[in-house]
Amino acid sequence: MTPRWPVLVLCTTLLAAASASACQQQPPARGFTLRYETPDPADEDHAALLHAHRPAERAVAALNAYLDLPAPVTVLARSCSGEGTGYDPAARRIELCYDDLADDRDLLDDDAAAADVTAETVYHEAGHALIDTLGLPVASDRAEEDTADTFAAFMLIREGPRGERTLLAAAEAYRLEPPPEPGPDEHAPPAERAAAHLCLLHGAAPERHPGPAAPGCTPAWPTVRDAWTRELALLLRTPGPGPASG
Repeated sequence: MTPRWPVLVLCTTLLAAASASACQQQPPARGFTLRYETPDPADEDHAALLHAHRPAERAVAALNAYLDLPAPVTVLARSCSGEGTGYDPAARRIELCYDDLADDRDLLDDDAAAADVTAETVYHEAGHALIDTLGLPVASDRAEEDTADTFAAFMLIREGPRGERTLLAAAEAYRLEPPPEPGPDEHAPPAERAAAHLCLLHGAAPERHPGPAAPGCTPAWPTVRDAWTRELALLLRTPGPGPASG
């Protein structure tokens, strides 16, 4: 029986005469790969939304088209029981949580926009994977989170207007997110993350996003664009920062 939530397999060609066992699921030697686990019953609707809109597929395809990552990174969509999406450097795995989508759906009241925000999430976690793979220097956990946020913005801005709409939706979700509970948190406050995304968007495409932009945005879009292009130089399949570089 065909499972309802099939795992994506890497074998793409079967000879007509070959048995089903001839196609074995093999882990990739390099690059980003997406897999789905069967969701818990409470997450079935969220998983169905991701399958319908395919934001994770979009992000993984864009990453692999832009970068030739020398090591494998798996993006595993799964039920996380509230643990939260994150990157595991030991396993080289991004765990993309179905249940996180529930929060964005509540905040945005727009299922399509909430699903699209998942692309920003995948890019953010891919930023962590690249920091790990390239051994990029980061001064603190907060600095690493900020750097991963700039990578997410960088990749979405490369997509042009569609990516810009996703970045706007992600910024709106951050803006609407309630302040975090007191205690240590390596992320910037949600309002600051929203402002940073909008600042980069304004700097990259002021004709489409004329503002208002926060004065003295740091880092500015040219700095982010040039820094990531420089750091990724040895991995690039395609040159340039994309159609909306500014």
